[in-house]
Amino acid sequence: MARKKNETATTLTKAEEQVMQAVWNLGKGFAGEIAEAVEEPKPAYRTVLTEIRILEQKGFVGHQELGGNNQYYPLVSKAEYSGRMLGTLMDNYFGGSYRQLVSFFMADNNIGREDLDALAKIIEEKRKEVQP
Repeated sequence: MARKKNETATTLTKAEEQVMQAVWNLGKGFAGEIAEAVEEPKPAYRTVLTEIRILEQKGFVGHQELGGNNQYYPLVSKAEYSGRMLGTLMDNYFGGSYRQLVSFFMADNNIGREDLDALAKIIEEKRKEVQP
């Protein structure tokens, strides 16, 4: 089934995400600027153009024509996409449970005292916001 234009897909491929990271970092930019901003290993310029077109079809990127060239900009924020991906991760691997997610990372035993203190502070601040 063909995807409708501007119908945001749930996930990005690794290549699409690499280009999208560059778009998010720039805020807006022409294809050459986006290609330059893509982190190593850099794909070929034509590959970046293809990924930009796919990102437009998926509803992640829009464009404005300026002087005969397209200037691209994000339609989905990095925070929105990150939240969506975290939600998918939680649902698929942790039954939607924050407790299971945090327990998984705590079991790793690579969390230092500084991180634990910072997490405790975040939790305490969140507790103040939540109604009893």
